[in-house]
Amino acid sequence: MNPQLITFTGVAAGMVVMPGADFTVVVRNALVSRRTGIATGIGVACGLLVHTMLAVAGLAAVLVAVPTLFLLVQVLGGGYLVYLGARVLIAAARQGRHTVEPAPGHASRTAHGTLPGLRQGFLTNALNPKAPVFFLSLLPQFVPPGQPAMPLTLILSLIVVTLALVWFPTVALLVDRLGAWLRRPAVARLVQTASGSMLVVLGAVLLTGTHV
Repeated sequence: MNPQLITFTGVAAGMVVMPGADFTVVVRNALVSRRTGIATGIGVACGLLVHTMLAVAGLAAVLVAVPTLFLLVQVLGGGYLVYLGARVLIAAARQGRHTVEPAPGHASRTAHGTLPGLRQGFLTNALNPKAPVFFLSLLPQFVPPGQPAMPLTLILSLIVVTLALVWFPTVALLVDRLGAWLRRPAVARLVQTASGSMLVVLGAVLLTGTHV
């Protein structure tokens, strides 16, 4: 295998597994059900596919070069994360007011089922304005001078998407394996509060333009 591809795969894997909004949403929805968590992970990978295709087409460069477009995506992404985090926090607060543990199918109204999970995972990633910057800064470094850029960029992009397709559903499965413990009322409220707060903070970071 090409040593350059091996190096890129290692770098991309580090970026994919780094905890962030995608990871938080997958963990949170995996607590609702395994199916929802896996669907969320697939949705994240689909969002990455959008960014990779934009990078291959060169549209990501336009997004980064035009401040108004970048700001629009930043506001949409930040607003969505704040909205999602607020819903999780509200669900945790409501659950905390009940002494009886909710039925498994009613653990939260934040997301339940394949389509809501896919939608949340996709939007969380697709509306992340930092993704185009990541691809534009990383991909060109692994395209040797003199070689056609598009075919190799496409291969590198597919590597990233494949890593996401493996990692995020795996996270959902691991969370589901720990589900009996994680779904205890006190632990579930703690996880919901922590994940909701994280989403709100990440959304606020995007809205304010703060770099972390």
